[in-house]
Amino acid sequence: MKPYQLTASQALSQFKDGSLTVEEYARSLLSRIEQRDATVQAWAYLNPKYVIQQAKQLDAVPPEKRGPLHGVAVAVKDVIYTKDMPTQHNSPIYEGDAPKVDAAAIITLRHAGALLLGKTTTTEFASTTAGPKTRNPHDSGRTPGGSSSGSAAVVGDFQAPVALGTQTGGSTIRPGSFNGVYAFKPTWNAISREGLKVYSLILDTIGFFARGVDDLDLLAGVFALADDASPKNDAFSLRGARFALARTPVWPQAGPGTAAALEAGAKILRAQGAEVDEVELPAEFDRLPEWHRVVLHSDGRPTFLAEYRVARDRLSPFLAGHVENGLGISRAAQLEAFDGIAALRPRIDGIAKGYDAVLTPSVVDEAPVGTDTTGNPVFNSMWTALHTPAVNIPGFQGENGMPVGLSLVAPRYHDRRLLAVSKAVGEVFEAEGGWKREVYS
Repeated sequence: MKPYQLTASQALSQFKDGSLTVEEYARSLLSRIEQRDATVQAWAYLNPKYVIQQAKQLDAVPPEKRGPLHGVAVAVKDVIYTKDMPTQHNSPIYEGDAPKVDAAAIITLRHAGALLLGKTTTTEFASTTAGPKTRNPHDSGRTPGGSSSGSAAVVGDFQAPVALGTQTGGSTIRPGSFNGVYAFKPTWNAISREGLKVYSLILDTIGFFARGVDDLDLLAGVFALADDASPKNDAFSLRGARFALARTPVWPQAGPGTAAALEAGAKILRAQGAEVDEVELPAEFDRLPEWHRVVLHSDGRPTFLAEYRVARDRLSPFLAGHVENGLGISRAAQLEAFDGIAALRPRIDGIAKGYDAVLTPSVVDEAPVGTDTTGNPVFNSMWTALHTPAVNIPGFQGENGMPVGLSLVAPRYHDRRLLAVSKAVGEVFEAEGGWKREVYS
């Protein structure tokens, strides 16, 4: 196995035993990026000299002073501020803009010893569904999803072991599914959003991409995610576990790939000795997709006012429509959506607490053909609005052989428990789901 193929946990182990230096690791990743960048086009900014400079500095750190992420390469979505790299939001308004400030998440990563690889592509302000230049590594004729397009693609293509993304609708879970990687949207506000370009304070959540749950758990530890009850040290066992299968109110939009994956996933869990109960959410949850849309468009009004005032001609019509309230959303409707969603959060917590996790779709289907759109977030937006943690688990495939994932969801602030469950589920889904990860040349 070449260094660029290592997971973050595997790379850490080799740094610790001295069999690999951070510089060797960094050069392997840069070689991989050079080999594949023309096909995948996932980087908004990459400076190889700066990467090697960081690697040499990290190699010089004495073992006793090394952090929990010492040398681990992390890709960063280009809506998160980094003081030594531009942050351009895929917007012509901010082209070449390089504020000399780190977001809170970046400060945390640097303190932990991470190697910051570069900035990954995003849709405009992580707010539209119009795709950036990035291609799906498994089929360059298809979208990698979005808005965290580049972050998911680089992890899926072995150009980085882990990456930061964000989610306001489905911008972490959906591209995770499309690229065949694990994607984790933690409980809302569990990770500081200071230094992140805001879309909706009520919805925006920083999340992670990785090729294994151990790496998600590693990052969760660095960011001090903690449940009230710590997960047991013993591995979670599927035998005797209980899962709720929730198709959700938007199930009629599910395509054949997702329908088959959900059926197969339930069958695999039952064969492992787990109980899988089909659960129909109460009728009150039927309005969640509409309420999410109202919140998104309403919060976008103040968010993009400044860009609208100074550079209306360089702002996408979709975002200009937010400022102009093109949908005619009243303040009364806005309050109804805010309060309606808030009332449902303890309701979903109560339902989910009766199970080890909720099994639900991640996507409508496999990644669509073309890059004009990043796909539909309809299966993710309700969980984002409810503030619950969610993990995309890869392992299945659609009719064209593209990856299709399923999500596991838990009550708010049960993040570490959800990761423990996800590890056990991921092992069997990847082993028996039918889709296998490849390293493309």
